[in-house]
Amino acid sequence: MTSPDADLTRLLSEARTWAAQDPDPATAATLTELVRLAGDGTASARQELADSFNGTLQFGTAGLRAPLGPGPNRMNRVVVRRAAAGFAAFLTGAVAQAAPGVRPRAVVGYDARHNSAIFAAETAAVLTAAGVETFLMPAALPTPLLAYAVRALECDGGVMVTASHNPPQDNGYKVYLGRHAVEENGRGAQIVAPYDGLIAAKIDAVGELSGVALATEGWTVLDPSIAAGYEAAVAALADPEHFPARDLKIVLTPMHGVGGGTAVAVLHAAGFADVTLVSEQAEPDPDFPTVNFPNPEEPGALDLALETAARVDADIVIANDPDADRAAVAAKDPDTGAWRMLRGDEVGALLGAHVVARLGSGSGETTAGVFANSIVSSRLLARIAATAGYAHEETLTGFKWIARVPGLLYGYEEALGYCVAPALVRDKDGISAAVLIAEFAAAAKAEGKTIFDTLDELYLVHGLHASDQLSIRVADLGLLDAMMNRLRVSPPGSFGGSAVETITDLAEGTAQLPPTDGLLYLTRDLSRIIIRPSGTEPKLKCYLEVIRSVDSAAELPAARHEARAALDGVLADVREALGL
Repeated sequence: MTSPDADLTRLLSEARTWAAQDPDPATAATLTELVRLAGDGTASARQELADSFNGTLQFGTAGLRAPLGPGPNRMNRVVVRRAAAGFAAFLTGAVAQAAPGVRPRAVVGYDARHNSAIFAAETAAVLTAAGVETFLMPAALPTPLLAYAVRALECDGGVMVTASHNPPQDNGYKVYLGRHAVEENGRGAQIVAPYDGLIAAKIDAVGELSGVALATEGWTVLDPSIAAGYEAAVAALADPEHFPARDLKIVLTPMHGVGGGTAVAVLHAAGFADVTLVSEQAEPDPDFPTVNFPNPEEPGALDLALETAARVDADIVIANDPDADRAAVAAKDPDTGAWRMLRGDEVGALLGAHVVARLGSGSGETTAGVFANSIVSSRLLARIAATAGYAHEETLTGFKWIARVPGLLYGYEEALGYCVAPALVRDKDGISAAVLIAEFAAAAKAEGKTIFDTLDELYLVHGLHASDQLSIRVADLGLLDAMMNRLRVSPPGSFGGSAVETITDLAEGTAQLPPTDGLLYLTRDLSRIIIRPSGTEPKLKCYLEVIRSVDSAAELPAARHEARAALDGVLADVREALGL
């Protein structure tokens, strides 16, 4: 074991070496000051240095994602250049093997976060210098547009510089594969194993930053027509022949992100003219000044949108997260008269039922294909698909898995991610989802119903599916392992008064799913509990679902009350099992 003084000496040496090679004067200056303060004994500076140099960022569920700052464990120009060089090496090798003599192609997009445009430009320069034909998006645009461009431009790879709904101090690097670099079902989707490991190995092999070449020209800045092409294709998803209603007053918030202009343009082109933007959140702002956390799921994030909806007497609120790959929905609950945000599972079921209706509105014949959702999402979509004669698959959490389902017609995950047009965007897309959300909401209104009435109709056919979540944020990642170990060593015998009948350790994998850290419990009354560490945040996430049969609309209020009581009982037992 080394002494504290030796550890500090090593840390200061690593930091000085990094500062000397850092091409960004801002992060180099920050690092130099931290070195000075840490050397003088400032504990906070030493801790910041230790965190910044505590390992190297690795590709995970969302590629790279971390706070901005100097060091290998932060997002900065050094990390981005090395990541781009490794990605270029991977693409060059993969394309040479699959299509000898073909020049690899890649497209780079970015959002409006701090340093996103800089990281995108540097990525384009590194890729171009490595011999990759490179396209750079013409402006800060939504993530779904980048995923669209990977397929539309027949690229082998794509990079989106974004941290999605993370706090303002973060940025990230999503990687997509296409054309010759990946199998057919993965073209235009985010990376999965083994590609993440292969790319990481190439990044590790990059060597000194001085050896990474940057081109000064040679990449193509795309014409704005790429955005116009996406907008036209998504607007064309609307089906006015079979769902003609357009009388719908929509309030839309892009939550200070890059989706506002695109979403409004698409909704207008699809025939939804009455769209009110939340003015305080309409323009991109990397500091996200009106929200504590720029995620529609977080408490308070939709407050301004709901205030706007009440003021203009809207029918529905649609919220996109900052890179517009997610969509949240709120509406006025007729039972309470209050506005409330729908759960992701509720929107997922409504969209699924609407996709079924759209598919059946033509020839009357069932279109071949598959509906899919992540394993932590509701089981209601599986029942909707089966009743309509469609296959259904469950996947691991994350759209990198959902998007790869062969024959996918529609897929969703409970965290507000929906893929309604996999032929256009093989990823979650909050803007194309918004078009179909508006379409089914307008159709319900034209029939004198609300979207909550439509949900109730689904429950009468398929059973009332009620879900809830418990998220436990930790400061020490070791606590996640400790809590998972506690569950494995002392498995609970019941949840909510219903005996556990099966326990599936997802870490062992199943016939349908590759291994992932998580535990699935199914009780005698079909309550389901899934507990897993988050792939993107220091959280333990618990997903709960209960199902209650209902024979008539008159039974729904009592069934809701019973389901809520059951969920509360399950929540209490989960907390006890975790030692909380």
